[in-house]
Amino acid sequence: MTAGERLRRLLNWINLSTLLGLGTAGLARCSLHDGPRGLILAHGYTWPLPKAAAFTLGNVVLFRPESARLAANPVLLGHEARHSTQYALCLGLPFLPLYLAAALWSLLRTGDPASRNPFERAAGLREGGYRERPLRSFRPRGYRGRRPRPSQR
Repeated sequence: MTAGERLRRLLNWINLSTLLGLGTAGLARCSLHDGPRGLILAHGYTWPLPKAAAFTLGNVVLFRPESARLAANPVLLGHEARHSTQYALCLGLPFLPLYLAAALWSLLRTGDPASRNPFERAAGLREGGYRERPLRSFRPRGYRGRRPRPSQR
């Protein structure tokens, strides 16, 4: 483990985000294993939300049973490690409402919670298994631009 990974692990313990991850894993009856980069891998998450195959709380990466093979994917683990760093940079638990707001913004703009989410983009969309989707247009159908005012005709 690098010095940066040790620092991230310490910060996420102090800011309680790893404790939240371990508590969630325990309540969801996940099995825990030490992972690379100072991560803790939790297998067997079955709660309905979030719907992702894998997600991170502090330094804990939770995997759904059907996604257990993803724990061996170094590209995905790099993506989740970047999320772990984001928890440390956001001082832990404030990351959650910030991430939710970013996901809602992305959903509004693209129909997808990841495409325009700055946290997912910084962690690597492709590495996380996401595709970038185009921005939605907010223009009404048939809109051709600004119409001149009657005084300008």
